[in-house]
Amino acid sequence: MDPATVKLGQTSPIPTEPDAGVLDRVPNPHADTRFVARFTVPEFTSLCPVTGQPDFAHLVIDYVPDAWLVESKSLKLYLFGFRNHGAFHEACTVEIGRTLAGLLKPHWLRIGGYWYPRGGIPIDVFWQTGAPPSDVFMPDQGVPPYRGRG
Repeated sequence: MDPATVKLGQTSPIPTEPDAGVLDRVPNPHADTRFVARFTVPEFTSLCPVTGQPDFAHLVIDYVPDAWLVESKSLKLYLFGFRNHGAFHEACTVEIGRTLAGLLKPHWLRIGGYWYPRGGIPIDVFWQTGAPPSDVFMPDQGVPPYRGRG
C-alpha cells in the first residue's frame, strides 16, 4: 500500500474511467486463516457501448484472500469509474474480476454480474479464478434469477 495514493481517509475524486481508478490493497491480518470476503454492489452502472444508454447490474464479488485485502473505498471508486464507460456486460464483469485477481492474488475469487434486462433479455455473467476451495464456507450469492412477469 502506497500511503501517497491511498484513498481511505482522503478526499478522492471519482474516476471517469475504470483505468483512472487506482485500487488499494492492504495486508491481510489473518493471512494464516482461510475465509471468504464478500462485496455486494447492488447499483453498479456502466454504459452500452453501442447506444450510450445506461446499464445496471447487481454485482457480487467473493474472494478467499491470501496476503492482501482490497481496500473498500478504493474498490467503490474503481467501480464508479464504469459509470461513463462503454462496455458490454461480459466485458465489465470479467474485467473487474481479472483486475481484482491480478491485484490481490487471492486463493480464489469469483464475481457474479446480475445484469438487468436490455432489450428484454437479462444477461448474467460469472467469472472465477478456478475451483472454489473446499475448506471454506461458500454461500450462494443470493441473487434470484430474473423472472420478469413470469
